[in-house]
Amino acid sequence: MSKLMFRLGLMVFMLLLHSVPSRSAVSSIDLGSEWIKVAVVNLKPGQAPISIAINEMSKRKSPALVAFHADDRLIGEEAAGLVARYPDKVYSQVRDLIGKPFSHVKKFLDSLYLPFNVVEDSRGGVGIRIDDGVTVYSPEELTAMILGYGLKLAEFHSKVPVKDAVITVPPYFGQAERKGLLQAAQLAGLNALSLVNEHSGAALQYGIDKDFSNGSRHVIFYDMGSSSTYAALVYFSAYNTKEYGKTVSVNQFQVKDVRWDPELGGQNMELRLVEHFADEFNKQVGNGIDVRKSPKAMAKLKKQVKRTKEILSANTAAPISVESLLDDRDFRSTITRQQFEEMCEDLWERSIIPVKELLKQSGLKADEIYAYELIGGGTRVPKLQAKLQEFLGRSVIDRHLDADEATVLGASLHAANLSDGIKLNRKLGMIDGSMYGFMMDLDGPELVKDETTTQLLVPRLKKLPIKMYRSITHNKDFDVSLLYENEDLLPPGVTSRTFAKYAVSGLADASEKYMSRNLSSPVKANLHFSLSRSGILSLDRADAVIEISEWVEVLKKNQTLENTNASAPLNLTAESDSANSAEASDVPNPDDLTTNLVNSTENNQNSVDLGTEKKLKKRTFRIPLQISEKNVGSVAPLSEDSLYDGKLRLDALDSKDAERRRTAELKNDLEGYIYATREKLDYLDELQKVSSSEQRQSFIEKLDEVQDWLYTDGEDASATQFQERLDQLKAIGDPIFFRYKELTARPEASQSAKQYFSELQQIVSGWESKKPWISKEKIDQVLRQAENLKSWLNDKETEQQKISASDTPAFTSQEVINKLLDLQDKVASTNRIPKPKPKVEKPTVKNETDESKSSSSSKDDNSDSKKQETVEEPTEHDELPSSTSYSTKTFAQSPQLTTEEPKMSLHPPSHLPSPGQFTPSLATTLFTP
Repeated sequence: MSKLMFRLGLMVFMLLLHSVPSRSAVSSIDLGSEWIKVAVVNLKPGQAPISIAINEMSKRKSPALVAFHADDRLIGEEAAGLVARYPDKVYSQVRDLIGKPFSHVKKFLDSLYLPFNVVEDSRGGVGIRIDDGVTVYSPEELTAMILGYGLKLAEFHSKVPVKDAVITVPPYFGQAERKGLLQAAQLAGLNALSLVNEHSGAALQYGIDKDFSNGSRHVIFYDMGSSSTYAALVYFSAYNTKEYGKTVSVNQFQVKDVRWDPELGGQNMELRLVEHFADEFNKQVGNGIDVRKSPKAMAKLKKQVKRTKEILSANTAAPISVESLLDDRDFRSTITRQQFEEMCEDLWERSIIPVKELLKQSGLKADEIYAYELIGGGTRVPKLQAKLQEFLGRSVIDRHLDADEATVLGASLHAANLSDGIKLNRKLGMIDGSMYGFMMDLDGPELVKDETTTQLLVPRLKKLPIKMYRSITHNKDFDVSLLYENEDLLPPGVTSRTFAKYAVSGLADASEKYMSRNLSSPVKANLHFSLSRSGILSLDRADAVIEISEWVEVLKKNQTLENTNASAPLNLTAESDSANSAEASDVPNPDDLTTNLVNSTENNQNSVDLGTEKKLKKRTFRIPLQISEKNVGSVAPLSEDSLYDGKLRLDALDSKDAERRRTAELKNDLEGYIYATREKLDYLDELQKVSSSEQRQSFIEKLDEVQDWLYTDGEDASATQFQERLDQLKAIGDPIFFRYKELTARPEASQSAKQYFSELQQIVSGWESKKPWISKEKIDQVLRQAENLKSWLNDKETEQQKISASDTPAFTSQEVINKLLDLQDKVASTNRIPKPKPKVEKPTVKNETDESKSSSSSKDDNSDSKKQETVEEPTEHDELPSSTSYSTKTFAQSPQLTTEEPKMSLHPPSHLPSPGQFTPSLATTLFTP
């Protein structure tokens, strides 16, 4: 029974825990070569739990661009507007530059006709020099700017701070790219919960609303994006588990295999069109002119080609028109879908290779795959879909997922699962693996090369995350290198299998220190590795393991017959001590290690001490070794100093951007105030009643002065200067417009107060007849306060009639409202005075001789008591009529009073008008009896 109650209590607790809405929010960021998409998980009431964050142009995806122009930094849509005019100042494809050697990046940028000013940095990677000719940014810093932009979109969308996020990566990203992306997130001030492979995000979105308990299935996700293509084979199934004593079915998926082509994407098709139209333009112009030599012309052509390609996806032909393509020459042409498909014929063959390899390696047939889901913008091309249908023998390819948003929405589910503050009710287990196999190679003095020095650490597609360790027999310092398993399967741009190298030191010193002692086994080194959830392999720590055997003196005991088995605990104690010594892996000073040889029968009164004896004891020392990472591989990660300097530079840019936005907003506010005020002065005749001609003329002259400054010296003014000019204008205009509003608001407030005075008499009469327990003193206080308000109002109205409408008013509508609210509060508190409870007399003890008399009288009393209960008035308070309710926001419309006793409202309305908000139609309904 107690177990049942415990389980019931636990279930109630969990239900209550899940019922409390979370105030935190997490996001997922799908950072691609051309676009960035952001999804937000926010359990705030009134909002969708998972939604796409839109940008300032109300679009669901934003260009992944950064531009530096006129001493300003522009990101996203702002930068996109400069692509055609300043192609050398707008930086794209920044994600694909991380972790790549300079030669690879230079070739890549030239193939896309991107005229960036790139330099080789000290790491062997690329740096981008901006238009000032001095400042150089790393790809990690530029990527951090885009990630920071995405984070701001998430915060603006959710209306709460967002710091935790999951970032998607292509499956082919190697160690350098993944480390660089995490460093970019760090620079952006973003807490990256994890990197998640794009196919896992799509699989999560696919399976979250499905039930696989009735049958498992294989699904292939085919994604062609802007710059790459991959196909992932995912197995969906369900398993049973126990939750709160019940057997439930939980869905899960496992990534079986992924194949990719990192150099095939929608950009390849666009480049074919660019080359075609460039040749056509050169042929039209002649004279040896090559449009490819003009970065600005190529940027214009690429922009129009992208639109032409989109038109061809829905039409059999498409035009292209570029004004002033080169030397003021316009270019116009057309192309058919058939021509486009013919010039990309080799691309269609390459596009199905990832699917072919998946089926071949898995041993599955095409018809054994439950669904082929297409995602990515490149899959919208009709010829690509037809090619896949032909190869798979299907008439229709599945398109149940949103091609653009499936990945980021699925990644948001993973972010919610990793977050501490948000838990979703639906569950879908995710088993993803390492996209590359990893090996370990050891090198050092007197280290014999064999199968122990070079061995496989992580097989390809090993489940993430995972920890492992390797042990080697060696007594000298050595180096540990981490390598990709297969020379034929390397990340793009990587030419060497080695991506990390560590120097392990301290082993030689530890071995020498204990060499004089009796070693029971050779010195060993244990290496502890981890493969993180983000797919990054690292050597976390290393320990020297030294075992020695020593003769030690122990107490010799003579056990009595009553405790003949006491020797067993002695042996067990020694073994336990030895085991505990071997377990002590984090001992900072081995010399401080001692063996505890306390006998468990030491305090036994039946034992006799006969001296000491020597026993052979084995002791194990674990000594931490020092690990230092060396820079190897294609491009080393940013150093700590570089991260610190980069964070300072990005924070300075963020502050500058915030000031620029504030300046632009204040400039718009000032300009809008000038135009709106001029319109009011021209069309509101009532303004002449509340202002003199001198006041209006002075105001108009000040408006002209500020407007002239705005379009001359104010073009480059600061936010403070715009604010000062706006304050100067409001100092003149606000009093005028306030008097204009008071023309109607003040009389309406006065009329409402007078109506309440008449209603108050009925309320007081109701108290006297229905609530006699309210003292005359309390009623007099209410009437006295009402009389004071009436007297004050009459005096102020008389004073107002003596002054001009253009002068400062004698009183305001808000003053009337505040005083009337105070009176209503007083009335409400008086009405809440409860009826006093009747006094109850204690029963008296009667003699037995009087029992008969008391019995009969008791019956009479009971009957009278019952009658009294039927006529007793209820103790609930009467309510004021709603017409007497006057809240801090608005006056309420009152119902018609009847001959019945008026009731007092204990809950006044929650709205009260600000001064000037009364209207004639509203005034007719305020406090009408």
